[in-house]
Amino acid sequence: MPLSSRIESAINAAIQIGEARPAPPKLASALRYGVTPGGARIRPTILTSVALACGDDRPGMTDAAAAALELVHCASLVHDDLPCFDNADTRRGKKTVHLAYSEPLAVLTGDSLIVLAFDVLARAGVEDPARALELVKILSTRTGSPYGICAGQGWESETDVNLSAYHQAKTGALFIAATQMGAVAAGQEAEPWFELGARIGEAFQVADDLRDALYDAETLGKPAGQDELNARPNAVTELGVQGAVTRLKDILGGAIASIPSCPGEASLAKMVQMTAQKLTPVAPVPGE
Repeated sequence: MPLSSRIESAINAAIQIGEARPAPPKLASALRYGVTPGGARIRPTILTSVALACGDDRPGMTDAAAAALELVHCASLVHDDLPCFDNADTRRGKKTVHLAYSEPLAVLTGDSLIVLAFDVLARAGVEDPARALELVKILSTRTGSPYGICAGQGWESETDVNLSAYHQAKTGALFIAATQMGAVAAGQEAEPWFELGARIGEAFQVADDLRDALYDAETLGKPAGQDELNARPNAVTELGVQGAVTRLKDILGGAIASIPSCPGEASLAKMVQMTAQKLTPVAPVPGE
């Protein structure tokens, strides 16, 4: 089964749990709306690729971890788009959940997706309780505070912002979760995989800052120029466009070198290279 099909199948199985009767019909519909279409599914792809590189001896555990991670990511997008945060009209080329369903249902959708993520991991625990518990620990750490995406959002309410901590929490957290959860799902230790996840996450954030500055809404599939509009700390403001591009290349250059020794190290390096190509902005950059 192709990797993308495997991931979509796992996510679909998870969403079906939330859609089961007697779920409120509108909320059930909003859950699927908030998760599909799925874009690049970069985080679960990294997670599954790491698991495969480490042997993937429990595919069901890997699938549960991939689905849970993507559910948390999608929940964060639903919440980010709310009027109290980005007040976005579009996401992935369609209306945001709060415009398609209502603001209260958007809040409930994001909340339900987060809870569903941990439900999926709990159900997988019958296969290997120790691995499932470690997966829950990693995902909860990278979802809440002080090290998760909630902390990342919280930094935007501060006057003095630690840009490194902000980026690692807001964007890097779920990439760290991706590499560590992939390793744990395959029976490996989590800690050696921290650096790779952190590097990919930092690269993704810098690339996102560049796309926000360089692209239009039609290209992005969501509103552009949001960093400047909301006065958010970002790499382009701090380093300039050329400086941010240089920083992105430096980060990606070190990512492959940080891959821990594993049976599928070569294939994983190719995956990181492909991810780097997807991240790098293709719009003309001043000075290049």
